Amino acid sequence: MSTIAQLEQQLRELGVREGGVLVVHTSFKAVAPVEGGPLGLIAALERALGPDGTLVMPTMTDGASVFDPRSTPTVDMGITAETFWRQPGVLRSPHPGGSFAARGPHAAQVCAPQVLSPPHGVDSPVGRVHALGGQVLLLGVGHSEDTTLHLAEAIAGVPYSIAYPTVVAEGRTELVAETDHCCRNFRQADGWLRAKHLQREGRVGNADARLCSSADVVREAVSRLAADPLVFLCAPSAQCEECDAARASVP
Repeated sequence: MSTIAQLEQQLRELGVREGGVLVVHTSFKAVAPVEGGPLGLIAALERALGPDGTLVMPTMTDGASVFDPRSTPTVDMGITAETFWRQPGVLRSPHPGGSFAARGPHAAQVCAPQVLSPPHGVDSPVGRVHALGGQVLLLGVGHSEDTTLHLAEAIAGVPYSIAYPTVVAEGRTELVAETDHCCRNFRQADGWLRAKHLQREGRVGNADARLCSSADVVREAVSRLAADPLVFLCAPSAQCEECDAARASVP
């Protein structure tokens, strides 16, 4: 079992910056076993960041019911994020589908209200982490779970967009447009970042870990999208329903 102190040391050795802003996507099962369970992992992350650091996690929902940031559970975000947003002092952004939670000096800025569409654009929690010079940490997951790549799509102005009906208030539904697809090809970011030594990799607990700056992720992805705006979509021959829908949305 990994202790909190051991995890903190591993995170520091990986390159988590004290006093920084860190957005974390994680599979707790991959990291486990951990002293104190998900709360122990959260404690290790915050100790590595120090008192001047800000921890950020996705707490997204399906938009199928009225969203209350104080009570609505996450959907497919994992036990660490689900545990984190419920802790004292943690703020949660009010987007009805694309919410994030944060604790630390920059939490209010990260979790401020945002536009409905796109949910992961410049005016969003991941956009604000990027503006603050933040880092992206992937624990036991890959770039296919990296929401910052959706920010890159928004900045690059990719031609595809899927609109989903989202409940924004009792009895009121609006369409929220986002750059949605299967996201498997987000894994290409590994090669782009490794080629330029922009990604730190190691182990945290039992999980493979990747750490990079949000700025590097966005810059490399925007460069690739400028050359091929559909680089993240599966080829038509793959018969990927989600990517085919994204292609069909291109004017």
